[in-house]
Amino acid sequence: MPEYKPEDVIISQTVAILIDGNNIERSIHEQTNDANTMLNFDRLIPKLLDNRGLNRLIYFREGKQISQKLRDRLHEFFHGSVRPCHKSADIPLSITAMQLASKVDTIVIMSGDSDYIELVRHLKSEGVRVEIASVDATTASIIKEECDHHYRINEDDWFTYAPKQSGQSNGKSSNKRRSNKKSQSSANQKQDNGDEKQAATDEDKQPKSNKSDIIASINEPAQSYKPDYPQSQYIDS
Repeated sequence: MPEYKPEDVIISQTVAILIDGNNIERSIHEQTNDANTMLNFDRLIPKLLDNRGLNRLIYFREGKQISQKLRDRLHEFFHGSVRPCHKSADIPLSITAMQLASKVDTIVIMSGDSDYIELVRHLKSEGVRVEIASVDATTASIIKEECDHHYRINEDDWFTYAPKQSGQSNGKSSNKRRSNKKSQSSANQKQDNGDEKQAATDEDKQPKSNKSDIIASINEPAQSYKPDYPQSQYIDS
């Protein structure tokens, strides 16, 4: 008999990937302690499919102002969509999963929330393969035991968005600010010298003033520049 290999197996399963955006975002933010960390869908989705066909990809997220960048990217690469939720995503995600149960072979729920345990059990009773994709540290053990497969999302599946600070991308702006600081420093020094001469001239005419007050008024702290960082690429500021 000929020897067959796993790659010789033809897989004809269709998969629906349903993402609880709030749960996944909180999970990866807890792991990195950085609110600018986000999923790398270009790498993660092919891993979840694993040589199977993608039927639907839907990103559920609480709120109405979802980033247009995320909408466009999911549509362009996966014909996916984003669905804003009035509150949490568990109810609309569960309804959609039950609607798709007769249309797909496998449903991947991207969340580690134990609230989905009854949904997992119902889908399995309908003959649907159910997989969970989530961060292991924030996933309920009961849902890992009940699903058919648990994919552990890790640092290979996310990246941290580091926005450029104003002035870093333009060297001229930084140099200009440094030049302005030098000019201001020279002006302050000249002013200090002028004040000292004037104080020496009028020393006998006027009562002596408190030097600490003069120094405090001259050496006022400069306001530091604080750039605004976006909290998430998924939400338009």
